[in-house]
Amino acid sequence: MTGITFRGRQAASLENDLLRVTVLEEGGHIAEVFDKQAGMSPLWIPHWTSIEPSAFGHEHVSQFGTGADAKLLAGIMGHNLCLDLFGGPSHEEALAGLTVHGEASVDRYDIAESFGKLLLELTLPLAQLKFKRTIELHARYVRVHETVENLAAADRPLAWTQHVTLGPPFLDTATTQFRASMARSITSELEFGSDDYLRPATQFEWPMAPRSDGGQADLRQMHKTAPASSYTAHLADLQSDHGWFVAFAPQFRLAFGYIWRRSDFPWLGIWEENCSRQATPWDGRTVTRGMEFGVSPFPETRREMIERNRLLDAPAYKWIPARGRLEAEYWIACQIADAVPESLAWPGN
Repeated sequence: MTGITFRGRQAASLENDLLRVTVLEEGGHIAEVFDKQAGMSPLWIPHWTSIEPSAFGHEHVSQFGTGADAKLLAGIMGHNLCLDLFGGPSHEEALAGLTVHGEASVDRYDIAESFGKLLLELTLPLAQLKFKRTIELHARYVRVHETVENLAAADRPLAWTQHVTLGPPFLDTATTQFRASMARSITSELEFGSDDYLRPATQFEWPMAPRSDGGQADLRQMHKTAPASSYTAHLADLQSDHGWFVAFAPQFRLAFGYIWRRSDFPWLGIWEENCSRQATPWDGRTVTRGMEFGVSPFPETRREMIERNRLLDAPAYKWIPARGRLEAEYWIACQIADAVPESLAWPGN
């Protein structure tokens, strides 16, 4: 269905007997993947009141601020697309109108339904890109196909990340478990917030990350006590054609995950926020875990991304040719299970 509302936002949804997927018209966020048997969606819904990014005005500054992330925070929900930035804009880009993670997270999409599929499309006028997304259901799987087209007559570097964020009640710091097909990893190069519990700029092997106190943290589970925060970057296992992660909530008997082609998205970033951010709208109340797979390891400015060039012998961005296009496909999986799955198989043909 198109033209519906979801938590006060204009939206569209697609459903079968097992799942319902809802996407927001502004920002294009996949706001929910609702499992009808478990009776819930694992994706994060912020505790603050969501508004359409186009409605952001002076009256919202006291809650969301005036920074380049304000409009994004006002409307963020679930899984948002980072294109053509993964991170913040430069000072000059912000003055020109770019927001954190790029226009695709705040602009309005054209959404249509055709033959049981949702079709999303928008043009990014500042980035000179055209983006298309197709969503379709296959029993307990959601197939997502994306195309990015370069409208400019110049080759250009591209950031492209799927910012999947999980939240309560599915996400519980004491019980939710994670698995992922990751190998080489590295912690954030700088402290990721005042409550970062990991040692910065340190390489490690998934899943045991170095703690700042000298011990190790098993990233197959969140830090149990608050406040805590962290960010780690992971390179997908080179022995597999696919990258994947799965999260399991035993109280709901629900395993929820994504699987993608490693050639499309070689990196997975894991962001943890456990009641650490005290400024509004966070207010020390947010528990989330971002499982952010894409072409870049860290959220950073465009210049920083280009100057980095490579990390752990892998590219830190993609090139898109003049008038060219890139395509990618990934699947979302929902499974009723008694234990966390130790792997996720590619369901595509």
